[in-house]
Amino acid sequence: MALEMKVPSPGESITEVEIASWLVADGDYVEKDQAIAEVDSDKATLELPAEASGIITFKAEEGDIVGVGEVICLIDTDAKKPGGEESSEKEGKKEKAEDTSREKNEDTSKKVEAKKETPSKSSTPNQEQDKKTYATGSPSPAAKKILDEKGVSSKDVKGSGRDGRITKDDASNATPSMGTPGSGGRGSERKKLSMLRRKVAERLVSAKNETAMLTTFNEVDMTAIFELRNQYKEQFKEKHGVGLGFMSFFTLAVVRALELFPQVNSMIDGDYMITYDFKDISIAVSGPKGLMVPVIRNAENLSFRGVEDEVKRLAIRARDGQITVDEMTGGTFTISNGGVFGSMLSTPIINPPQSAILGMHNIVERAIVRDGGIVVAPVMYVALSYDHRIIDGRESVGFLVAIKEALESPEELLMDNKVKHALEL
Repeated sequence: MALEMKVPSPGESITEVEIASWLVADGDYVEKDQAIAEVDSDKATLELPAEASGIITFKAEEGDIVGVGEVICLIDTDAKKPGGEESSEKEGKKEKAEDTSREKNEDTSKKVEAKKETPSKSSTPNQEQDKKTYATGSPSPAAKKILDEKGVSSKDVKGSGRDGRITKDDASNATPSMGTPGSGGRGSERKKLSMLRRKVAERLVSAKNETAMLTTFNEVDMTAIFELRNQYKEQFKEKHGVGLGFMSFFTLAVVRALELFPQVNSMIDGDYMITYDFKDISIAVSGPKGLMVPVIRNAENLSFRGVEDEVKRLAIRARDGQITVDEMTGGTFTISNGGVFGSMLSTPIINPPQSAILGMHNIVERAIVRDGGIVVAPVMYVALSYDHRIIDGRESVGFLVAIKEALESPEELLMDNKVKHALEL
């Protein structure tokens, strides 16, 4: 019986997917629940498992756009799994053939070696050297090396040596002509963007074109957080099995700032502004298929441990390609950490339909003024991009200052002066 495998619905509002890659070959025997294909939607890349065991026949090719519910392959469930005695017999014949071939190669190799060891009587090394000649206009070995390093062809150099031979000085004075390709590779590759990547590009361009986006900046002295992490990170990891990272401090600082400036936790819907009383924080992470933005739900109810657990879980699922559409849907505010890649400063693009995004950057020791004196401290630049249609300068600047205050005084503003209680130690 031939079982028709149809494209399942990856999530609400998704009507079609693209066959990103087949993980098996047409005509292969597949096991039930074996991953047979990867499909891209405009929100995520998902694996399709085989619904039964049998021989698979493709009905769609890589790169095809197929609608939800369409048949993409057939599985012949009556087909027998290849193997057994016939397979063992073939394997035995293969091994025997390999042994015979190996013996022949060894005999041939011995004969070649013996022949090499027999000195030639027809010529001597000096006689061979005398036979060497150089073509007119050819470069000397030293000149050839210089020309290769410069990427200059010997055809473009006039030699000043005997019979027009190119000398070392000729090569040293040679310069590549403008527009002349060098000796390096000049290949190119044309590759279609995945549906997910195309959708991300479309959303980013839309955000730039359809929002009044503006970015404000500030700097944060990370000394207090460094001291807390150095003092408690070992206990925290031993107790909870997860590291005490920077993301929990930033997430809880964002939650506090959103409480103080609820306009930043809003979205535009036509002529209306929707403000949320919950904080679903989207975390931008880099996955194998590009940018992923999983969501930490109700971050206002999470502790440091809760945030770190959720960040780790979502990051692993994104890295392994297991993230679902539901886990990336929604979100009222986004945090993007470009600092993990070494970014010093950037202007992050809003994740629509949200109205603001916070950009974190790398932490570098810089000279700052503290208590009237110059000291060296770990400093991070932070950036807030926001939609100026509903967020004014007072709210945007005040929001970023609230982030700065919470990160520079975490014991007081994020832990209520009860560090061990906040870290559940």
